[in-house]
Amino acid sequence: MRAHYADLWRAIAAAVPDRVAVSAIDGTEWTYQRFLRDAGALAATLARNGLSAGDRVALLLHNRPEFLVTVFACLAAGFVPVPLNYRLRAHEVTALLDDCDARALVAPASLATVAIEASKRATAAMAVVWVADDAPADAAGVTWADAVASPATLPVPPDDGELWLYTGGTTGRPKAVRWDEQDMFEAQLAPTYSVAGLDWPRTIDEAVRIATDPQTPRVVTLPLAPFLHGTALTTSMNTLSLGGTVLVTSSARLDADEAVRFAVAASATRIIVAGDGVAVPLVEAAERQELRLPSVRTVISSGMRFSPDTKRRLHALGDMTILDMIASTEGGVYASTTTEGAADLPGRPRPFPNAVVLDQQLREVQDEPGALGMLAQHGALPLGYHGDPVKTAETFPVIDGVRFVCPGDWVRVQDDRHIEFLGRGSGVINTGGEKVYPLEVEEVLLAHPAVADAVVLGAPDPRFGEVVTAVVARSAEVTAEELLAFVDARLAGYKRPRHVLFRDGLDRTPTGKVDMAALRDEVVRDRAARSSDDHARTGQGTAGHPG
Repeated sequence: MRAHYADLWRAIAAAVPDRVAVSAIDGTEWTYQRFLRDAGALAATLARNGLSAGDRVALLLHNRPEFLVTVFACLAAGFVPVPLNYRLRAHEVTALLDDCDARALVAPASLATVAIEASKRATAAMAVVWVADDAPADAAGVTWADAVASPATLPVPPDDGELWLYTGGTTGRPKAVRWDEQDMFEAQLAPTYSVAGLDWPRTIDEAVRIATDPQTPRVVTLPLAPFLHGTALTTSMNTLSLGGTVLVTSSARLDADEAVRFAVAASATRIIVAGDGVAVPLVEAAERQELRLPSVRTVISSGMRFSPDTKRRLHALGDMTILDMIASTEGGVYASTTTEGAADLPGRPRPFPNAVVLDQQLREVQDEPGALGMLAQHGALPLGYHGDPVKTAETFPVIDGVRFVCPGDWVRVQDDRHIEFLGRGSGVINTGGEKVYPLEVEEVLLAHPAVADAVVLGAPDPRFGEVVTAVVARSAEVTAEELLAFVDARLAGYKRPRHVLFRDGLDRTPTGKVDMAALRDEVVRDRAARSSDDHARTGQGTAGHPG
């Protein structure tokens, strides 16, 4: 079933206008009627500022009600919502604004300095909508209050509406994955309905009946991973499609103690985390406050290390099912390790119905135990990468007339259609759910006058999966702190190396290659040797949260 999110949400608002769609941690609520009204008003404001169908609207927002209202407005009017990482520096934001050719930017007042500089540097002029939070925005543009002040009828969505999500794929700079929003709706049928134990609807009317039926289990979702990641955003959109409630913390940083109290007070039934990076603080906060999560039925994570020990501690807090998913922005969910209690741990990933395993000859081997291959998927897929037809052709191969997505995750086939996840066949570093591309960090390090050569790689970390590590050959005296300060001034904080290893040289081959496996082993040994040291005092690097 292909459908418009905006059509479904509009119909739900008509049927149950007073039901709460979005609830903020400060107690402010958006009923479905208000959700619809604000989306219509915002769409009209953007249109008055010169936007038309197909124009991109960048969202430089953390998890706030206004984020979801903006997505609703864009999908209805045919504008393309493009979430950006609110932790980026101004020049990094400018690069993405230019890449997607944004014609509007929605940003919080607390990020006014970054947003103003980025929008002024951008090639195209754009309208700016300021969302007030903890600081006033003294800049050109329109305030959110003014943007939603005048009621307007929500437009009828066009058939070619899109939603873009930035990802780096497997190599290089971030790329915008272009989803036809109706294809996204179809791709999310299983995560929306099957996960909730419901039959799939065949029409919008059936979907509305499911969402408004008193017998449908009420879904109250608390996304603690940011909306800019596909899992948090799509799960929240799916919640709204079920007539449920999305809880938002309205904060750029995780306050785990506050989040636990919010989950309990609001009777959250579903929590979205980003592996141990979010789940560990959440569990620790619950244990510290001696709180359980009695209403939580599902915890969902994707794309990040989620350890059995953390899952065990979560299961002890309530009667919940944990879905640890292998997913990508390019194709949604491929497989999930599902546990309903501690007895199911550690669990094994099982592919979703549309997933296959392709060997190096692009032959399906998911029914051959012991076979090695890459996870792939067919069905409703994105249109491809914006502005990169070559990478699109590589990632979305057509095999025997069927289009697949194959982002590069290697697995070994086990019995009963389970798989063993082996990792992505590239150098991308996944730290706390954030993707870091070594080349970008290396370029900044090499710009320092005291750096003769540098390699950046991911070192294993028990909590965050990987931490960014730099191996540096110096041409002059420089400390780790000086290098880290140099990087921090130029890149987002999560891209800053957490460990620096100095060497006389990197032992490159005549063709410039480095033995990355050997270098990674050396980094692991060096980190272990320093584990009892005070890294800041010794000047040999730092370790901590990747953000």
